[in-house]
Amino acid sequence: MYEIVEGETQGLADVEAFIAFINGIDADSTSDRELLELFDPRDEIVVARAPGRLDVMGGIADYSGSLVLEMPTAEATMAALQVSTIMNDRTIRVISLGGDANHRSPSFRMSLDDLLDGDRPVIYEKARRFFQQDPDSQWAAYAVGTLLVLMREKGLRPTRGLRLLIDSRVPEGKGVSSSAAIEVAVMNALAAASGIHLSAKELAVLCQKVENFVVGAPCGVMDQMTSACGTAGELMALLCQPAELQGAVTIPDDLWVWGVDSGVRHSVGGADYGSVRVGAFMGYRILAERAGLPVLGGGDDPVQVQDELWRGYLANVSASEYEQYYASHIPEFMSGADFLEQYGGTTDTVTTVDPDRDYAVRAATGHPVHEHFRVRSYGELMRAPLSPTSMELLGELMYQSHASYSACGLGCDGTDLLVDLVREVGPAGGLYGAKITGGGSGGTVAILGRRDAEAAVRELAGMYAEKTGHEPYIFAGSSPGAAAFGVLRLAPK
Repeated sequence: MYEIVEGETQGLADVEAFIAFINGIDADSTSDRELLELFDPRDEIVVARAPGRLDVMGGIADYSGSLVLEMPTAEATMAALQVSTIMNDRTIRVISLGGDANHRSPSFRMSLDDLLDGDRPVIYEKARRFFQQDPDSQWAAYAVGTLLVLMREKGLRPTRGLRLLIDSRVPEGKGVSSSAAIEVAVMNALAAASGIHLSAKELAVLCQKVENFVVGAPCGVMDQMTSACGTAGELMALLCQPAELQGAVTIPDDLWVWGVDSGVRHSVGGADYGSVRVGAFMGYRILAERAGLPVLGGGDDPVQVQDELWRGYLANVSASEYEQYYASHIPEFMSGADFLEQYGGTTDTVTTVDPDRDYAVRAATGHPVHEHFRVRSYGELMRAPLSPTSMELLGELMYQSHASYSACGLGCDGTDLLVDLVREVGPAGGLYGAKITGGGSGGTVAILGRRDAEAAVRELAGMYAEKTGHEPYIFAGSSPGAAAFGVLRLAPK
């Protein structure tokens, strides 16, 4: 049995249930031998918690430097970590509760030596190939990748194996950053157990490296920043240049935001998301050429643009300037081969241009330019005194964002139907606007409405179920980010 000797549960039911579960692991409660033998009952366990995120505004414009507004969800991931007490034990063991329900292996093990090349940490590409060998256990890259990043970026040199138990309450494949929640929870626990101090921002940036370089998913930083830095019940304002916190936007007392799952599985590693990101960076490169900005490099390496105009971010191009001087010079579609021949490459360090693929460059370029303006406007309207007109304007900005996602090729029938149902209910029913969230192509729709409109949201979800046969999950609450929660240290009684 364990007791908390440092930290507080903050009354969070999921944390209290997780600790109760750990204390209940014995031969009478489980027939799972791996789970029974995971922890040494004589040694300390570190527990961390990180929520998912609901993308209210900003979404895929994050990698182009946009302002984004994000809310941490009530649903979170818990991670319990113990350093092995056995001197020569170099085995990393991971158990993910609920793995069977998500059609993947619930347990994973490897040696610390698999993360080493001699006495140095392996390069990210080699680790990515290692985890991609077995699709059933590829999920472990999100967790164990945190160890490699701390080894490469912070000089961590573990000498003993690790025991890790993960309990994710963030539904997978719904576009609410279940992956970021795992990364942030595990890295926070691992850093605490290893005596490494990380600021909330550094925690998030390092976790983005896990996803970009170990997992191989080209996400921006907003997911990890929300999971690490978010405040319960508020919108985290983040200027992604690359990760500048702009404080919190308080949701007015009369309003609230819900998320409704479309049932269409979302993946940030999907080809559509990746191709839109590539298209945006292609567009930036074309704009830089048009503006006469000096360009260096290219070929196998990302190009470098000496950019004093926009500091390297599409979001810093004003919407009016873009439409008047640049939009007509951006091709609607362009093959990767033609682009590489003319421009040499992009400034993106995460993606590469495929010469055999065609990209929808104009839509991908215009989206972050206009989205940044929409997000800034949304934040200012949220901060101003509310009126019926301003609430409808907030909703219209969300509808415009949703339409722009679709223009980029990141919409789907399910999310379109949810947005249409919100339009039908409208302000008369207490609902003002809706948009697809995160990386798009399925996942969850964010809905803005009066705070007392939850019944209308649940009725809408019922209508969706009747039309599609899918019973939507509803994200209705919020909780603190990992930094605000801290860590718990459990010691044997």
